Amino acid sequence: MGDLINLNRARKAKAKAARTAIADANRLRFGRTKAEKDAAAIDKARAERLLTGAKREEAE
Repeated sequence: MGDLINLNRARKAKAKAARTAIADANRLRFGRTKAEKDAAAIDKARAERLLTGAKREEAE
């Protein structure tokens, strides 16, 4: 005969695994360190300045 399992524990373990999977996905999407955010902001500002400086003046 097979092993006996506690259905309540199995249900809770399944729910916990689902929550853990969602948390891992969120860590990948939103989890960046402050240094990474600052570096990205500096790079974005540098690119914006470069793009603004390369624009032509419109003749009126």
